[in-house]
Amino acid sequence: MSIAQGKAAVITGSTSGIGQGIAEALAKEGANIMLNGLGDSAKIEEQRAGLEKTFGIKAAYHPADMTKPDQIKDMIDKTVSTFGRIDILVNNAGIQHVAPIEEFPPETWDMIIAINMTASFHTIRTAIPYMKKQKWGRIIQIASAHALVASPDKSAYVAAKHGLAGLTKTVALETAEVNITCNAICPGYVWTPLVANQIADTAKARGMTEDKVKSDVILAAQPTRKFTTVEQIGGLVLFLCSPAADNITGSLQSIDGGWTAA
Repeated sequence: MSIAQGKAAVITGSTSGIGQGIAEALAKEGANIMLNGLGDSAKIEEQRAGLEKTFGIKAAYHPADMTKPDQIKDMIDKTVSTFGRIDILVNNAGIQHVAPIEEFPPETWDMIIAINMTASFHTIRTAIPYMKKQKWGRIIQIASAHALVASPDKSAYVAAKHGLAGLTKTVALETAEVNITCNAICPGYVWTPLVANQIADTAKARGMTEDKVKSDVILAAQPTRKFTTVEQIGGLVLFLCSPAADNITGSLQSIDGGWTAA
């Protein structure tokens, strides 16, 4: 039997990038999928229908705004009404802004904290009662190497990801005896279309080759000099949902090419 056969999974921020890769990994293992995120409605419907056709599962989409607690609750409740359950919650939605703290717009700070951290509080608090009734649940936070270390000019992002690490550990302790685990995955730089575009833009702006930007700018912090892939993150999600990980909870799983080993 597949790892997630017949289970229902919510993945926030799953219409592109890392979240899309996680949705595909779980769907391949038999999970029904609730998609969430931004994007063109026609492309989102194409993604939803594609998951169903390719993997033979059921897929739905909820447009919940991750800054709106009532919409977040509705997404979790709709998952249960659509699929009859919620087994796996992956908090992946996130945004970034880079600026020195004295120049950091307060409204941008508030937005980053809301989406990158507070949204996870709202999804978890709504999902846990359902998981307790089922006597099984897996909560996975997509954090960052920045949940473990800091970088200049990323005050809100680093604060949010550190907060997400603390939330993960607290939820793990609160659910330790009810067959629910809560873990965080902490990627370094991940190869996505968004990153590819950023590299091209940086190369033009700095008069560098794209390969030089990759090695000397983007991957300077990662000793392997390799990007993490969305498939690798999807594989780690599957492991954390598997019986082999039944006694892993409250952990921060680094997948960062050695970034935080130093």
